[in-house]
Amino acid sequence: MKNRKLTYIDLFAGAGGLSEGFIRQGFKPIAHVESDKSACFTLKTRAAYHYLYNNNMIDTYNSYLKGEILRDHLYSYIPENILNTVINAEIGKDNEEIFKIIDDNVTNKNIDLILGGPPCQAYSKVGRAPLKHKINDERKTLYIQYGRFLKKYKPGLFVFENVPGILTLEDGKYFKNLQKYYKRIGYWIEAKTFNAYDYGVIQNRTRVIIIGWKKELGLTYPDIKPIVAGAFRDDIFYDLPAVKPGESHRIHDYTRPVNQYLRQYRIRDGSLFVNQHITRTHNENDLNIYKLAINEMANGIRLKNNNIPDNIRTQKNVTDFLDRFKVVDRIPHTIIAHIAKDGHHYIHPDPEQLRSISVREAARIQSFPDNYYFEGIDEKHPRTPAFKQIGNAVPPLMAEKIAEKIKEMLINE
Repeated sequence: MKNRKLTYIDLFAGAGGLSEGFIRQGFKPIAHVESDKSACFTLKTRAAYHYLYNNNMIDTYNSYLKGEILRDHLYSYIPENILNTVINAEIGKDNEEIFKIIDDNVTNKNIDLILGGPPCQAYSKVGRAPLKHKINDERKTLYIQYGRFLKKYKPGLFVFENVPGILTLEDGKYFKNLQKYYKRIGYWIEAKTFNAYDYGVIQNRTRVIIIGWKKELGLTYPDIKPIVAGAFRDDIFYDLPAVKPGESHRIHDYTRPVNQYLRQYRIRDGSLFVNQHITRTHNENDLNIYKLAINEMANGIRLKNNNIPDNIRTQKNVTDFLDRFKVVDRIPHTIIAHIAKDGHHYIHPDPEQLRSISVREAARIQSFPDNYYFEGIDEKHPRTPAFKQIGNAVPPLMAEKIAEKIKEMLINE
């Protein structure tokens, strides 16, 4: 075990935030399985980054970020067996085909670890609201599909990420069923709740990390000790240039030298310029609400929907979801996929910029490095798929701290 790369499969891989943490700890991805086509391109582009970086060809990757070469040109430098580790398929519908592709990629028939974060909206307090009419939401039982990969590849350990609601939904019924199912197929599991802010991520983001191991290994849940980053919103925004609503320049220069946080936690990570610091446009009415929200925030008050003047209030409901308009605080609140629909919940605190946050700012809140590029199918409309992928992601810094302990468990197995 100590003399070879530890291998893993990433299920419901999204943009690869969980995977990125494990790659940083020396793990080798055998497959990333993801149903969203845009996210699959993001995964391939990140695989291209790692290959080019490791082969002293990072200038080629930077040329792509600058728009000097197209995506197909970038991929032409990457061996097919690396790009083919990204599998665009829906788990639960195409499992046999996914198994076949993975088996073709595995030479030693050995998978050490399975990762994954099944879609969490069905367990989320926010995500459940629009689904009240859905009695049997199939997303609540995706842990069974995850288990089928465990039965097929029999890894020593697995890591399953989700929202805290998975433990409590319907009096904990789904988590109890999950425990019974995984125990039946040979795994002990334990779940703990973590806040990403305690692991270097500048964001209040609470998530459940379920770790499972084969019964015969006799392991216990690892002690993932918190760290103190000592940084806040302004530390991750401070070197980004001021931009206007609707800004779409492909790259920008940094406005200041790298600070301690951005260096220590590899956010700048050798990047020579900022990419995807792009913003959405806003109508005048929304900008007036943003201005009010920023002014209230300066006085320590969160703007509630029922306190917005009638002549500019856009939402008539003043009893539910009152914090529709929210300024990003000193410790940012949780980034969620809804940011792809509008930016009202993520208003930039600078009244001079008067806009919602950019793709790059959202990525930094999630601890993605600046050289991480979020792809879309339609390159003319890059913001929406990028925001969606960022909102759904596991923060790489948090993932890396988990990976560090998982590696110890596997090596000492």
